[in-house]
Amino acid sequence: MIRIGLTGSIGMGKSTTAKMFAERGVPVHDADACVHALYEGRGVPLIGDAFPGTIVDGKVDRALLSKQVLGNPEAMKRLEDIVHPLVHEEEQVFLDLARMDGHSAVLMDIPLLFETGAETRVDVVVVVSADADIQRDRVLARDGMTEERFQAILGTQVPDAEKRDRADFLIDTGQGLAIAGQRVDEILQELGVVA
Repeated sequence: MIRIGLTGSIGMGKSTTAKMFAERGVPVHDADACVHALYEGRGVPLIGDAFPGTIVDGKVDRALLSKQVLGNPEAMKRLEDIVHPLVHEEEQVFLDLARMDGHSAVLMDIPLLFETGAETRVDVVVVVSADADIQRDRVLARDGMTEERFQAILGTQVPDAEKRDRADFLIDTGQGLAIAGQRVDEILQELGVVA
């Protein structure tokens, strides 16, 4: 079973591209969705103990947690030490089920794939990218997004040019959905995945 790692900087179209793989029958494990679920389930008591005052109505309040970890490398490391092992456990369950179901490939949607060293857990890396102007327009159109916040997020991510250099496959989402979908088909065909 081929493990395809999907990554890309903020606003590059990663979620849309992941849906394209799913539409072609490739099971998708979404690391962000997994973290969200952990913030409402198994991760709550662990995070609450490590970061007092961040649990509201039995769930991790992401805004309160952000105030404690953003700009604080020690706190961020403490949070990652709690969350990453839980995500890896969920990922393994997903892989085991996909293997039992006989899938020839799975897609691991990992936003911080290079930043967390997750490229070692996949067989090939697909990077989604677009021109910087397109990226900026997409991100700044999001509710509550500011130029300062956008720049702060970019500062935590491996630069797009480096991601492109490290990719096994590249999907340029700036050329429209049809062309991106065509590229997904080409990648699956090249990998020998029956979609």
